Amino acid sequence: MKIVCIGGGPAGLYFALLMKKQNPAHQITVVERNRPYDTFGWGVVFSDQTLGNLAEADPQTAQAIEASFNHWDDIDVFFKGEKVTSGGHGFCGIGRKHLLNILQHRCEELGVSLVFETDVADERQYDADLVIAADGLNSRIRTRHADSYQPQIEQRHCRFVWLGTRKKFDAFTFAFKQTEFGWFQAHIYQYDADTSTFIVETPEAVWRAAGLEDMSQEESIAFCERLFADQLEGHKLMSNASHLRGSAMWIKFPRIVCGRWVHWNGAVPVVLMGDAAHTAHYSIGSGTKLALEDAIELARCFAAQPDMAAALEAYEAVRAVEVLKLQNAARNSMEWFENVERYTAMEAPQFAYSMLTRSQRLSHENLRLRDPAYVADYERWFAQRAAAQAGQPSPAAGAWPSAVPPMFTPYQVRSLTLKNRILVSPMAQYSAVGGVVGDYHLAHLGARALGGAALVFAEMTCVSADARITPFCPGMYAPEHTQAWKRIVDFVHQNTDAAIALQLGHAGAKGSTRAMWDGIDQPLDKDNWPLVSASPQQYLQGVSQTAREMTVQDMDRILADFVLATLAADEAGFDWLELHCAHGYLLSSFISPLTNQRNDEYGGSLENRCRYPLRVFAAMRDAWPAHKPMSVRISAHDWVEGGITPDDAVRIASLFKAAGADMIDCSSGQVSKKEKPVYGRMFQTPFADRIRNEAGIGAIAVGSIYEADHANSIIAAGRADLCAVGRPHLANAAWTLTEAARIGYKAIAWPRQYLAGKQQMEKNYGR
Repeated sequence: MKIVCIGGGPAGLYFALLMKKQNPAHQITVVERNRPYDTFGWGVVFSDQTLGNLAEADPQTAQAIEASFNHWDDIDVFFKGEKVTSGGHGFCGIGRKHLLNILQHRCEELGVSLVFETDVADERQYDADLVIAADGLNSRIRTRHADSYQPQIEQRHCRFVWLGTRKKFDAFTFAFKQTEFGWFQAHIYQYDADTSTFIVETPEAVWRAAGLEDMSQEESIAFCERLFADQLEGHKLMSNASHLRGSAMWIKFPRIVCGRWVHWNGAVPVVLMGDAAHTAHYSIGSGTKLALEDAIELARCFAAQPDMAAALEAYEAVRAVEVLKLQNAARNSMEWFENVERYTAMEAPQFAYSMLTRSQRLSHENLRLRDPAYVADYERWFAQRAAAQAGQPSPAAGAWPSAVPPMFTPYQVRSLTLKNRILVSPMAQYSAVGGVVGDYHLAHLGARALGGAALVFAEMTCVSADARITPFCPGMYAPEHTQAWKRIVDFVHQNTDAAIALQLGHAGAKGSTRAMWDGIDQPLDKDNWPLVSASPQQYLQGVSQTAREMTVQDMDRILADFVLATLAADEAGFDWLELHCAHGYLLSSFISPLTNQRNDEYGGSLENRCRYPLRVFAAMRDAWPAHKPMSVRISAHDWVEGGITPDDAVRIASLFKAAGADMIDCSSGQVSKKEKPVYGRMFQTPFADRIRNEAGIGAIAVGSIYEADHANSIIAAGRADLCAVGRPHLANAAWTLTEAARIGYKAIAWPRQYLAGKQQMEKNYGR
């Protein structure tokens, strides 16, 4: 083939040498607008895994790169005058110029033609069978063929500057500094024998407030030297962009995602590669990694599939998925650094842990594999702090167990101390008769209370007959309901060390439907009851009953129903009460603008839309004993344009906090069938993170938390205080006990009747 690579960065050069190595008959030209062996930037970072990929693709290049690497295992985090070190991370740094020189030499050695100081205006000027567009994040070719590539380019919120220093750092270093203007952070790593990259970053508002917009380059550098004097220890900072004035050296990161990576000029494909196709934030050091792995995959596809179209289709299919995974991790990391202030109330050990696990690629057990001593020390610190916060005595120095996973530390809310951080989510069972719970519920909830969780939630329980979702939902509006619930609560208290909670709700427009297994959200065939909502609506257009708009009289009546149910819950002996304001049910329908079109004081602004749910909550809080906790479940994201957003969720949480709520149960969705949620493990945890650390209220994480590793990572990082685990508890009532055995944590109490099972399970997992 005749191959032209436009752009002489890592992607273009590496693809050229791999293809030339694969078939020396290929005529390959790399066209670069810069001078020979010239480039911008300081150092680039690879993981040990990336090095392995390079060694497999071309051992000669990998050997040359590896011989030039500065290698380190530690990450140092400097915060509030403390230093936290974590090891075992396996990173390598190399100067960007030196890396390109190695690739250029290897291309020349193999017979690739390198053309410099040539700015390509139109790729069609070349007679080629294949064109690689590796012309960077400001790619002209991507812009020219935007209809084909479908790029989404998002300028992010921080300003950052790439600098260098002769100070040597023996660890990948992150330093955080508070100023009168806000927080700044530095990302620092050594990449050759005497030089380190020194990136300074801050939100744009802080950058402007500090006056950096109006400073010269010399003044900007002097500002950074003063700010990070502790890390520099007298060394100077250097810029290699002397042609830029002060403000221009501070740039914003563009997040680039392309819908397609191949454009056809007639029979000639033009393939995006590297930053032209995608970007990944520098905080996980993966831009160059992605570029090189693009080259590896496309060369592999051509080797496996001689047909051009088939090879390109395979390349795009494989790389689009892999790149998106890494871009999602990079986005998590980027957003953490954009919102450093969110986490600055934390103590240094937890702040550092939060930073280490920010991308969700590193979990608690992954950190333990890398540095067991660091994790053991952190677990001791976390457990001692948790015990103190729960009012429990801490053992004398040296007497604390060597490892207490964070999910098994105590947590106190008002006068209730939970033995650990795991809750059984409220999960509808559709098995009540006339609102009365029976033997099934006793077995269901009793088994899960015996299974190791600290708190077991009963399913959403309805405050009146016409508040039910289905005819089979439990109620708390008649004396027989209270007595039936009391039987279950008494069993839990008498036979387990778990607490038990009741969630109260009203179905609103989602009521009068069949049991889930008979057709979820489908209306009853007969005996329907009238529905009310914040505004008239049909949950399923053309299918559901139409709910009428609530009147003020309806509001007063339903508020009274909630209060009576609250009093009954206390009479039944429940330890905890939750108000259901999520998932499109009645109170949720007031909060979401998708379902609230009222023109009175209960519609319009977010504060107005929350007015009635807050009235209900306040009345319940007054009726509920002051020493018992209350939480509120909200939909923190409607996943629909124009609906509730995570920003709104922080405000909603703040309003309920002011009304006396202790915790926010952070769910999402189910408000509109137009929703487009983005699922994945722990996919709703970011909502809990924001609510806990911005609104300053206890948060419960829920949603695709199905391993101890998930729960430990969430709790340890301070992304939530408690984890609610639902479906895994349906499959295994003793999920919490099972996970303890699986991770080797034996200091957990089992029901004495089941102790033989504890020994057997621990023995089996030990094998």
